[in-house]
Amino acid sequence: MKITALVENTSTCGLPSEHGLSLHIQMQDGQSILFDMGQGEMFASNASVLGIDLGKVGLTVLSHGHYDHGGGLSTFLRINNLAKIYIQRKAFEPHYSLRPSGLEYIGLDKSLESSDRLVFCDGTVTPSDSLTIFGNVCGEVFKPHGNRLLFGPSESSHDGFEHEQNLLICENGIAVLIAGCAHSGIVNIINTASELLGRAPDVVVGGMHLVKSGLSAIEEDRFISALAHKLLGFEGTRYITMHCTGEEQYQQLKKIMRDRIEYLSCGECVEI
Repeated sequence: MKITALVENTSTCGLPSEHGLSLHIQMQDGQSILFDMGQGEMFASNASVLGIDLGKVGLTVLSHGHYDHGGGLSTFLRINNLAKIYIQRKAFEPHYSLRPSGLEYIGLDKSLESSDRLVFCDGTVTPSDSLTIFGNVCGEVFKPHGNRLLFGPSESSHDGFEHEQNLLICENGIAVLIAGCAHSGIVNIINTASELLGRAPDVVVGGMHLVKSGLSAIEEDRFISALAHKLLGFEGTRYITMHCTGEEQYQQLKKIMRDRIEYLSCGECVEI
């Protein structure tokens, strides 16, 4: 399969970038999948420049109910009249981020909730033999400290991320796990995927939400170092990260994980 970053925080090839995520996945069996849609229209314009026809996407997955992953939903509905959008049932609940000026709404456009193109998910869903969409991630290890700034569905409650889901793709004996921001903790998500697979995934793609941790420099170094060694413990698993992992945090992971981890910027692609 070929995975292309249509939207990501950084760009190395001249394409515009934004804080957000959108991945196009072209499978060898011909399936064309979109995972997240960035903030608005940029994912579509970048796809056009890259020669990717989003009108041929047959299935879409929205990882969670934040604007930087689902803000492009209306754009996708306009340019593609075929694909179903798999979205967790609680994704349209209100979500907020604590900013210096106070709480700011970072949720989805609720007017789109009634679209008949949406497939609301609870738990684990298998759209096809090769695709599994799952939420309900258990475990408390290595949860992102940046979650402390995120609230919902009420302004007074910390977000529990029941609206987050992940995609597991199995093709030609290779298992690829794709996460959006891993608010539930990337290790917990890998453990859940491993239970579904009976083994660890071969490749893990997605953000790890290591930015805005609020930890001291020493505490953050310790956290990232421990996380890196834990990820290395999934023997043979390769990591491709981006977005909310953070560039500096990625470099810290890279020093420890070396060739087991790489970064995917906007416009870049990786073949698996």
